[in-house]
Amino acid sequence: MILTVDASVALKWFLKPCDAEHDTDRALSILTGIDDARIQLIQPPHFLAEVAAVLAREKPGEAQDDLLDLQNVERRTMDTSDIYATALELSIRFRQHLFDTLYHAVALHTPGAALVTADRRYYDKACGAGQIVLLSNWSSVGQN
Repeated sequence: MILTVDASVALKWFLKPCDAEHDTDRALSILTGIDDARIQLIQPPHFLAEVAAVLAREKPGEAQDDLLDLQNVERRTMDTSDIYATALELSIRFRQHLFDTLYHAVALHTPGAALVTADRRYYDKACGAGQIVLLSNWSSVGQN
């Protein structure tokens, strides 16, 4: 299985679950799948920076350790001109930040891949573009 996860999913690997956080168990099952080599992770180039920025703000005392853990997560990075072109088109069409659409563009340019997001607002706008699943609907057995 090939997945792209956005920061809304990856942050659930590091932030303690609270009433406002849903589907942390699903996010952690993705991480387990990556560790077990059942899931291949493919990410845009800004992935580390975006997650690290939130960790620095939310967990400054643990952010360095969390960043090291994140850097050790097995992943490939895609950084091509066609991905940026697609992300720009999605950004304009859905009026979303380019960082959000870069994740989706990576999935769209990777055969068999899907973007998993916990960002309901982006999902609702972009689900018609394909290759995207809401974390709450994601299943490790591929029943999306």
